[in-house]
Amino acid sequence: MPFIDHIGVDQIYGPFVLLKGATDVGFGELAQIRMGNGSFRLGQVVLTSEDATLVQVFSGTSDLVPESTAVRFLGVPLEMKLSPSIIGRVFSGLGEPRDGCGPVYSSLSRDVNGSPLNPMARIYPRNFIQTGISAIDVLATLIRGQKLPIFSGNGLPHNRLAVQIANQSQLVGEENFAVVFAGIGVKRDDAAYFMEELFEKGRAKNMVVFLNLADDPVIERIATPRFALTVGEYLAFELNMHVLVIMTDITNYCEALREVGVAKGEVPSRKGYPGYMYSDLASLYERAGVLRGIQGSLTQIPILTMPNDDITHPIPDLTGFITEGQIVLSRELDSRGIYPPIDVLASLSRLMKDGIGKGYTREDHPNLASQLYASYSRVQDVRALASVIGEDELSQIDISYMDFGKSFENTFIKQSYDEDRDIGESLDIGWKLLKMLPRSELTRVTVKEVEERLSR
Repeated sequence: MPFIDHIGVDQIYGPFVLLKGATDVGFGELAQIRMGNGSFRLGQVVLTSEDATLVQVFSGTSDLVPESTAVRFLGVPLEMKLSPSIIGRVFSGLGEPRDGCGPVYSSLSRDVNGSPLNPMARIYPRNFIQTGISAIDVLATLIRGQKLPIFSGNGLPHNRLAVQIANQSQLVGEENFAVVFAGIGVKRDDAAYFMEELFEKGRAKNMVVFLNLADDPVIERIATPRFALTVGEYLAFELNMHVLVIMTDITNYCEALREVGVAKGEVPSRKGYPGYMYSDLASLYERAGVLRGIQGSLTQIPILTMPNDDITHPIPDLTGFITEGQIVLSRELDSRGIYPPIDVLASLSRLMKDGIGKGYTREDHPNLASQLYASYSRVQDVRALASVIGEDELSQIDISYMDFGKSFENTFIKQSYDEDRDIGESLDIGWKLLKMLPRSELTRVTVKEVEERLSR
């Protein structure tokens, strides 16, 4: 069927063009917008009815003139060409090459919106992914097939942490591990930092990077995570690889949703965000998982900055409902020079209990993690007491908890940016710290574990 050019549009406003008289046009269909000078832009149908069609232009509508603008509907959704050669490549937020290596040549294309994973085809996520970061590996363990977000704040080192996780992560015993890294609405200096750390110092041979810059059209921001997840699904479910998808910053994505929603005249919900933001985020997060009969897996670490450090803000609030836990960064730890500033008491991984211990990490891991968490929680109570009565009035046991807390933060949580700790090393550090406490306080570990680990 030949393509039809619709010459002249009825209205242009914001990132949208409105035209009447177009027939046989489907929602989500890709459109080609030709300007008066002959150049082209891509768009996507976002609303359609018998009377009119609304097209969202990815590169914006600046310089478009209604009378001379032509629209051609291509009959296909927004797609990404896929091939094993995409590994090691850098793309824009719309899947266009950003590394100067030319387009991806392949007959295989996939709709970037993906398809829902059949719940009956899923299997329960197990097997931990080692990040090399003690606070995550021991106390908020990342499990293969999980979606575990990082809740950060403006000015906190979440970009550095994202790069470190991307460079260090591995599925122990498996060689077919890949990372898809998506920068959403990032500044140019951050983009340069990602390129330097991921490709010049990292492991580009098993990484795919998407970079959507802050000065790129806002519409591209909505497409970027979908391109990244489409590549992740291809690598995981068709090439049988274990894939970790890291997306930063989801807050920029949600801001783009709000901006586009306002331009479309939608009725806003909480704090001006669209009422469908929950289902929209779910359409991204629920693309992670492990499928029965397929060797590969897709794991997600979405990173978001909480506006005003408010964890009840709609973005972290809705994300917490959909995902399986969260890793929270602490501004107070960051101000004391502790990197990574992970607030272990506010962080949790709901799937870690089934992916650690004998056969996965080490037999003593579950009890040790529970003891470290309980002991550090007691530290907060002792510090609160000391702020009232003074440290000189504390009991000997309380003093030992104060010392434990300082060492826990400075030797367990704190590690250098390029320090990649094996899970065994992280567990051993935890046992060394427990030596600082009276044995009568170690109520979460077994007597056998105490004798084996603390008598060395």
